[in-house]
Amino acid sequence: MAWSERNFSARRFGTRRMIKAVAISFFVLLGFGGWFVYEKLPRIPGVPKAPVVGVPQGALDHAPKPAYAGEHPRKSGRPAEYFPFPIAIGESGPVETLFSGPSTYPFLCGENTVTNAQPLVDNHNGEGIPVFALDDTGNQTNEVIGYSRDCSHATSVSYYYRSTQDGAFHPLENANNDIDQVTVNGKTTDFVVRLETGTINRFFYAIAALRGDSETADKPTISNWNKRLIYQFRGGVGVGRRQGNMSRKAIIERREDQLARGYAVVYSTANQTSNHYNIWLAEDTARRLKKQFIALYDEPMYTVGIGGSGGAIQQYLLAQNAPGVLDAALPLYSYPDMVSQTTYVFDCEPLEYFFDVVAADNPRWKDVTEREVVIGLASQKEFDHRFKALENVAALFDGRYRNTAEGASECVQGWRGLVPLVNNPNFVHFSQSFADTVARNTHWTHWEDLRDFYGAGPDGYANSAWDNQGIQYGLEALKKGEISIDEFLRMNATIGGWKAPTEQGGEKLWFMNGDVFPVELSVWSEHNMNLGSLDNPAPRSVASVEAIEGIYRSGHVFLGDVEIPIVDVRHYLEGELDMHHSLASFSSRERIRRARGHSDNQLIWMSHKKYDPVDEALDIIDHWMQRIIEHPEMGVAGNKPVEATDRCFDKNGNVMAAGPSVWDGSWNNKPEGACMRKYPIYSTPRQVAGGPITGDIFKCELQPLERAIAKNTYGAASAAVVEHIEDMRRVFPDGVCNFNAPDVGRPKERLFDQGGNVIIAGHVISADYRPLREEIARDTEAPQEDVIPVPVSDDGREIGTD
Repeated sequence: MAWSERNFSARRFGTRRMIKAVAISFFVLLGFGGWFVYEKLPRIPGVPKAPVVGVPQGALDHAPKPAYAGEHPRKSGRPAEYFPFPIAIGESGPVETLFSGPSTYPFLCGENTVTNAQPLVDNHNGEGIPVFALDDTGNQTNEVIGYSRDCSHATSVSYYYRSTQDGAFHPLENANNDIDQVTVNGKTTDFVVRLETGTINRFFYAIAALRGDSETADKPTISNWNKRLIYQFRGGVGVGRRQGNMSRKAIIERREDQLARGYAVVYSTANQTSNHYNIWLAEDTARRLKKQFIALYDEPMYTVGIGGSGGAIQQYLLAQNAPGVLDAALPLYSYPDMVSQTTYVFDCEPLEYFFDVVAADNPRWKDVTEREVVIGLASQKEFDHRFKALENVAALFDGRYRNTAEGASECVQGWRGLVPLVNNPNFVHFSQSFADTVARNTHWTHWEDLRDFYGAGPDGYANSAWDNQGIQYGLEALKKGEISIDEFLRMNATIGGWKAPTEQGGEKLWFMNGDVFPVELSVWSEHNMNLGSLDNPAPRSVASVEAIEGIYRSGHVFLGDVEIPIVDVRHYLEGELDMHHSLASFSSRERIRRARGHSDNQLIWMSHKKYDPVDEALDIIDHWMQRIIEHPEMGVAGNKPVEATDRCFDKNGNVMAAGPSVWDGSWNNKPEGACMRKYPIYSTPRQVAGGPITGDIFKCELQPLERAIAKNTYGAASAAVVEHIEDMRRVFPDGVCNFNAPDVGRPKERLFDQGGNVIIAGHVISADYRPLREEIARDTEAPQEDVIPVPVSDDGREIGTD
């Protein structure tokens, strides 16, 4: 008996020890797992050593301002240059722009990792960032010797070579009989690149070209230049207020293949849209940087732009606004313009919030691919989007995240986080780079970045061009029977607009805001939305018509009027749910066709993501440009080489199809082409709401519901709409969109004259306008007499059309 008691006691003690060990192991694993998840979560930059500590007096007064009402930049002249280019080594470039307006503050200085130098001191008033003294070894101390408000840097020249040992670039002084060779202009030469950096208009610039024979740093020679200039553009979503960073990788590694072929390359952080979206500033800087290049080298045979996303936007707009800055364009992952992107991107989070939270009781929407009928953008069932880890952790504290759908749409993977950056005056992800008072008193929005063009209201906040008044989300899905009238009404009653800037609060990003508790996370930013219900529909956002007119007049909207050769190149990324969807290329094409009667000067190339067709595109452009130079009287389209056709490529670079009809499809009401079958395009929430593929109606003309019904806007769903007419009137009290009418905010007069000549590669080219061959998609409807309202009843009668 005694033995049994001892045995039982021992076993009980062993069990307790085992339970304790398991518990310890569990919490160790939990802690390790929590650390692992924490490391995977997104971050916001911390406080740098040199934040912006102050601004000039009056810089943040936020006075009301009218929207731009002047001439379109295509029509207006440019002032004569006053700065004496070239900028000498050791000197700095101009600070104030030539024509794009006074400098704005605060302005965050970037980093030039080529020189590792601090910006030059320009004041001792505490304006800008602090500049520190250096010790005897050249390292920064903590002693502040002054401040830099405008972030100027002295021009500097470095030489880099490509090594035969590792294929990488290294400072020329480190060469050890390992300099690679290239053949240019019929001769073999060392692959040594001259890289010049400095500042123009407060932004970093860079010029890169093969080292010439017998050149010195201050006097480059052109013996190894092929007389062709690449202007590098870059993308990103920016709200201004920063200089950006310069690195060797930004130009030498990025354009290594082209440098090896003898191209010269220029680039400025003013031509990177993550730093700003002011196309006047982009043009102003491009003109000046080209002057610096020409003063050092020579006039190029031609200048071709290249760059992706926002870098593509700049090329389309510069080609429209400032003929002669670029002679040809190679836009990558293109969009027509920034304003067009906001129209459908701002729809994303209200729709996702509806599906994830408001309609969480509907099992259909748990399948994200079902949402495509309303969102239009691509979706994937099995896809771990970049916010998933954050949602999974938040689910421990917030029940809304426990039953969200698996997978994602492009709205989530591609665009989530962009609305706060563009639209919330209280939020910017690099706010800790500014002193608290500076950050708190700055309006951080895209609209504010361009307040000279959008204007600002009596409250001092910049006007917005985003509008969803009368937008019928899911209209096409309703017409096709893919959603019911009840779901259509519930969705449109729930979704209002985004709150006015004075009513918006900070973003709830939980620990990214520096908080551990309480847990406040909102991936949808729903606290900044107007939300409602069928009993109390949410008010929609109404844009400033003056702001829309200003953004048209200032050249920030792509109207399609471009003459130069364009090869629009992109990887097919719909499977990645990447924001750079293929539809955008066709939006630009349709704008070009409508403006000029044809789009013969634009090619669309699309490839598998494993193949890069940029070099082939440059060869096509080179052949095209040489023909234009030889026969300018034949114009751009008349000189198009026979191989300059639309194409699609597989992962090995094989051309799967080429020709004038390979991209035909439902977007232009033609039988589906071979490339469109391989790489199908998707849609956007605005297109599903009835908008055109051009995506350039920022504020629609409203029409009474009776008129919309009479025009058969609802198709087979007309009877259901009539039956629910009172609900429809409550949800759409001001009427619904008539997308057959032009944008309400687009100026009625022609912004600039068609016809005349343009200068391409130094040659006079006659502008090529033609009558429209056929009307596709949506075109402006002819004026009509008022439609007599249709009697409203629920008897199921067929509704007439006008």
